[in-house]
Amino acid sequence: MRKYIRTAAAVIDLIIVSLLASVIYLNQYLPNSYYVTGGNDLNLSGLVGAAPCSASAGETSFNEESDRAELKLLGIIPIKTVELRRIESPVVVPCGEPFGIKLLTDGVIVVEVSSFETESGFRSPAGDCGIKPGDIIKSINGAAVASNSDVERIISSSRGTALTLEMIRDSKDFTATLYPCKCSADGKYRAGLWVRDSSAGIGTMTFYDPDTNCFAGLGHPVCDVDTGELLPLSSGEVVKVAINGVKKGKPGVPGELMGGFISAFSMGSLTQNTECGLYGELDGFNATNQAIPLGVKQEIETGKAYIFTTVSGTTPKKYEICIEKIDLADLDENRNMIIRVTDEELLRETGGIVQGMSGSPIIQNGKLVGAVTHVFINNPTKGYAIFADTMYSRMEPMQLAG
Repeated sequence: MRKYIRTAAAVIDLIIVSLLASVIYLNQYLPNSYYVTGGNDLNLSGLVGAAPCSASAGETSFNEESDRAELKLLGIIPIKTVELRRIESPVVVPCGEPFGIKLLTDGVIVVEVSSFETESGFRSPAGDCGIKPGDIIKSINGAAVASNSDVERIISSSRGTALTLEMIRDSKDFTATLYPCKCSADGKYRAGLWVRDSSAGIGTMTFYDPDTNCFAGLGHPVCDVDTGELLPLSSGEVVKVAINGVKKGKPGVPGELMGGFISAFSMGSLTQNTECGLYGELDGFNATNQAIPLGVKQEIETGKAYIFTTVSGTTPKKYEICIEKIDLADLDENRNMIIRVTDEELLRETGGIVQGMSGSPIIQNGKLVGAVTHVFINNPTKGYAIFADTMYSRMEPMQLAG
């Protein structure tokens, strides 16, 4: 009898430990906030249930005033309290069209710090005062700088006097005192500083709101090619492009869509460059596809889906993919899903996912659920994707401002 009691106790202990481990894992894995659309309840698949925090006896559904919910394992064991963001069911137009990007930075970004020969030997004034690649110079001696020429003009006319630089590093403001030196080669005062004030490229538009003409694209930020830092946006334009070739992706060698601007006229403006993509407003854009509902993260399933993307010309086509993994944790905003290209035509043409396809919208069960963001370098048939509701959340402030 004692043997059975010990066995039963051991089983109970194992169950308790397993449940505790599951609660700890789910607490970290499940996001801290959810969108809830169209007055629906928060419905989660599997063994996790949700209930309004303020629910009274007998209340079984969420009400408009409820802004939080408690997640419970098996409907009994508390996991965490999450924020609910109630929105009407958004209807957006999935795109897949390529677009050209002309971006001017807010300030200038330091891409290289170097040394040069002076009367007293090789010097690096920028390095001496602690400037590093990736720093953003906002002003010099109180004067805003917006271009390479602004920086060069102020430094060359300083005649070696101290210059105060207002800068940003890792989203924090700081100042540096720079003492330019005379270069022996040309007699000009220099800092040993290389900066960038603009960027241009090609991406894929994800979706736009036909009521406001606001759009979202890329699904990841536009970063400096040398430093990898997000480029601070001052202003920018959207222009028409056409894809005229494909560099096919291979394991270890990412492919690329080749294209060019087909018009000098702007078809919209850029307003935000964020970790979740580029945002702006369109002017006279004619989309190929029809508007569909936005899908929220808890509705996405592993399995069949498709993307709209353009690998030739200006018109997107539909290609089949498989969503292999969904990561609900709020750890990396633009790597929420792992996807795999299964469409034979797209595999023949591109080898899978290639550079320039970032932003291609992902459709599942008639809803826009995400966008392509990155390719796996060693396996171009696979890549990462971002949730559509994450991209939409960054568009909301812009829509309200409009």
